[in-house]
Amino acid sequence: MALSDISKLTASAGFTERNDPFNLFGEWLKEAEASEPNDANAMALATVDEEGLPNVRMVLLKGFDERGFVFYTNFESQKGQEILGTMKAACVFHWKSLRRQVRVRGIVEEVSKAEADDYFASRPRDSRIGAWASQQSRPLESRFALETAVAMNTAKYAIGEVPRPPHWSGFRIKPLSIEFWHDRPFRLHDRVVFRRPDETAAWSKARLYP
Repeated sequence: MALSDISKLTASAGFTERNDPFNLFGEWLKEAEASEPNDANAMALATVDEEGLPNVRMVLLKGFDERGFVFYTNFESQKGQEILGTMKAACVFHWKSLRRQVRVRGIVEEVSKAEADDYFASRPRDSRIGAWASQQSRPLESRFALETAVAMNTAKYAIGEVPRPPHWSGFRIKPLSIEFWHDRPFRLHDRVVFRRPDETAAWSKARLYP
């Protein structure tokens, strides 16, 4: 195959010339929401425990802006405890319908109480009850015990609003690195990474070998 033919097959879809990773992510997420069969906001979240052993699980992105990527959880869960222990995390979005991937690495901060309260209030009532009933990540003696906890909390909050548990809130990953990957023929993929030394610094951009 001639070099000119390879160049045509691997030509950029345009994103490699972009200089703002947050705007580019927003465009890709919007396209994924139109093409993915479900949960375009799903991301694999990676943390490490006190021994440095990694853990990864799927969570849902619930908001993002120039400050970072937000998700919510029980702070007493395994992921909550691991993040609180390091205040660092990484995540990856993979949109199979678009043959695209975005990797994020950075430091973590807790969202404000107002942000957590607003999001918790927007959840379905049963989900808010579940946040009180579930001792997330801890041993469960039986399904009946969970159902009993749900029933007890349903009765407790039968009238009025369900308040946000003190152990339930959100984290914001403040990225120091965001890598965009787009599948291309013959594994000659497009990879562009944005990096910065800290959250206040300007982004630098580099194209990577696939």
